[in-house]
Amino acid sequence: MNDRDKIKGMLLTLMGGCLWGFSGTCGQYLMQNKGLTSDWLVPIRLTIAGLFLLLLCYGKQKKTVFAVWRSPRDRLELLSFGIFGMSMCQYTYFTAIGASNAGTATVLQYIGPVLIMIYISLRTLKLPSLREILAIVLAVLGTFLLATHGRPGNMVLSKKALFWGLASAVALAVYTVGPGRLLKRYGALPVTGWGMLIGGIMLDILFMPWQMAVTIDLQVAVGMAAIILIGTIVAFSCYMEGIRLTGPKKGSLYASIEPVSATVFSVVWMHVAFGRWDLLGFACILSTISLLAAK
Repeated sequence: MNDRDKIKGMLLTLMGGCLWGFSGTCGQYLMQNKGLTSDWLVPIRLTIAGLFLLLLCYGKQKKTVFAVWRSPRDRLELLSFGIFGMSMCQYTYFTAIGASNAGTATVLQYIGPVLIMIYISLRTLKLPSLREILAIVLAVLGTFLLATHGRPGNMVLSKKALFWGLASAVALAVYTVGPGRLLKRYGALPVTGWGMLIGGIMLDILFMPWQMAVTIDLQVAVGMAAIILIGTIVAFSCYMEGIRLTGPKKGSLYASIEPVSATVFSVVWMHVAFGRWDLLGFACILSTISLLAAK
């Protein structure tokens, strides 16, 4: 692979991460300015985005769209991924955004890789390395700084925001680890598309968003279109092409620009003010990504 392809892959992966951050801020705008809730936004987003991704997959690789449903084991794993992985990851994340802001929620979600590392250490019965222990300490310290601004007993971040932010980190870990075998066998596009559709249908049944009193004006329509088309379809396509060109290790590291992007959009667009303790907490949590990626 030549240098031009590597640069293209890096830029595409960075673009995917930035668009995911933009999507989170669009969700923040809709929930804080238009009165939407994650109970309405997430089921609609997952259902429509899942259908779009499956149509995209059908256009590119018709044979693989329904192949995952042929094996009983694969069907069970796919249903589990959609219900417990995809839907919970998206629901906890957008609920955390509604309780705080896109920047804080996204950074808290990025504690997920540390939880994955702890899970792997427990499963393999191997003690974490010094690098991994440092990542755990930084993740805990970063969360402490975000929640208390360095003063024990003084909760700056609301309990609701902290709960849903940490829940989204757990959900991200489940979402990442769960479909590993399916991804290797069928590829990311059909597995993600079906996961979104299954998760969306499950949340549709649970929350029945069509019964909620929601005023869909031009701003809501544009915001939802941005979340579904730009923050899901375009972002996912950029990320997957970037991964193909750069490899999964570098690609996933480049995509960690997402929390930085979400923070910048929150400041510039939503005028969220972050203090030095917030930024220090962000730095602690985000530094775990480079530590674990280097490992």
